[in-house]
Amino acid sequence: MDGSGLEERLVEEGRSRDGNGDLKKRVWEEWKTLWRIALPSIIFRVTAFGIIVVAQSFLGHVGELHLAAYALLQTIFLRFINGLLAGMSSATETLCGQAYGAGQYHMMGIYLQRSWIVDGVTGSLFIPLFIFATPILRFLGMEDDIARAAADISPWFIPFLGSLMFSMTIQMYLQAQMKNLIIGCVSAFSFALQLFLSWIFVTKFSWGVAGAMSAMNIASWSLVLGEFIYIFGGWCPDTWTGFSKAAFSDIFPIMKLSISSGIMLCLEVWYFGILVLMAGYMKNASTAISAFSICQNILAWELNMCLGFLGAACVRVANELGRGDAKAAKFAMKVNLCTSICIGVVFSILCLVFGRRLSYLFMSDEQVAASVSNLSFLLSISILLNSVQPVLSGVAVGSGMQSLVAFVNLGSYYGIGIPIGVLLGYVAHLRVEGLWIGMLCGVAMQTLALSFIIYRTDWEYQVKKASERLNKWVLKPSNGSGYSFMHA
Repeated sequence: MDGSGLEERLVEEGRSRDGNGDLKKRVWEEWKTLWRIALPSIIFRVTAFGIIVVAQSFLGHVGELHLAAYALLQTIFLRFINGLLAGMSSATETLCGQAYGAGQYHMMGIYLQRSWIVDGVTGSLFIPLFIFATPILRFLGMEDDIARAAADISPWFIPFLGSLMFSMTIQMYLQAQMKNLIIGCVSAFSFALQLFLSWIFVTKFSWGVAGAMSAMNIASWSLVLGEFIYIFGGWCPDTWTGFSKAAFSDIFPIMKLSISSGIMLCLEVWYFGILVLMAGYMKNASTAISAFSICQNILAWELNMCLGFLGAACVRVANELGRGDAKAAKFAMKVNLCTSICIGVVFSILCLVFGRRLSYLFMSDEQVAASVSNLSFLLSISILLNSVQPVLSGVAVGSGMQSLVAFVNLGSYYGIGIPIGVLLGYVAHLRVEGLWIGMLCGVAMQTLALSFIIYRTDWEYQVKKASERLNKWVLKPSNGSGYSFMHA
């Protein structure tokens, strides 16, 4: 689509939101736009996370110790780094979304390249965590058998980490310009590829840990390769004009926004990791870790669906703020929130109905199944809260309020959730259920705080801030091959 075509479409979208049409028509148009963004994003997030879960599922059939070791590595190390990189990539989502809404299409490729630089440097700093995983787990007090089993798994996470540095930022970049279909298709293919390879490597060839982890890495890099082919192959002519030295300009302001975005999500992700770590100090640690991890993976799988609505909320709010339409941004938020809540109710009910059977997706141990069954009611409440909180976070990201949300997460999770979880789990002897209740309290407080912040937001002021941000960092193509600064 050329630049003039994009401008015409934006004009038409603006006319559809001018308030002259009836409410049903406006809701229907917004709902269609929402699903155009959210559905491919949901497919991407669910299948991308599904790659991690499939590896865990196959490792669970290799042995309980390997399952527990993988759960610790994934929850404590990988989820922490994944959350940090995902949060830092949300800065790309904010900038690309607002640039797209403002018609500054050429800046989107520059923002993408800057995000590769920032995320690449940051991700590389955490590689030693996987190299020295076993001594780190021993230092944290984990059982020696689990720590030794982690040594067989941890090196396989290093190439997977490399794929994350690219896949997340590219997904944000494509999503901001409504090129979501390719994201869903490529991620679905990579997920199917992993299922096939895992079955071949683990079930047929009996390669064990090496088979499950190599299948995970092949699938994750096939996703990145597909995204590269789409971008470099000429399917983003307005927003990708090739590599440029301009990507190295304004790195520090981008880094500041990226770090605040990373801390925002990292505090949330690490919160869940700490709870799994605390489960490792309980009696019969491998059962406690396995049950808690299984429930968290089910919760995370549903959460990744809701993160599709987070992405949609971020894109729609960022687009409208960049376009200068505060009322349309608020309207998009309301439609998104109502849709996500309805879906959350459905999955919450399904969780209550199936309860104990959930654990058999991962392993057949009866003790783990009983522990998972005891957590099913709390899991259903968590799923319901997850249908609200991500949308509110997406609105905040689209508005560029990452730093404020980071403080909310810090207070809600670490000031309220973890202390309550420790008291209930260890002092009141509620064990895993106590930890989960503490987690729920933290999420509930975060949801209430975000609701208050969004309710009190001055959207006209957010439009002004978006305009100032875009005008400050905008570059325009020069007559040569590079870019030159343009100040508004």
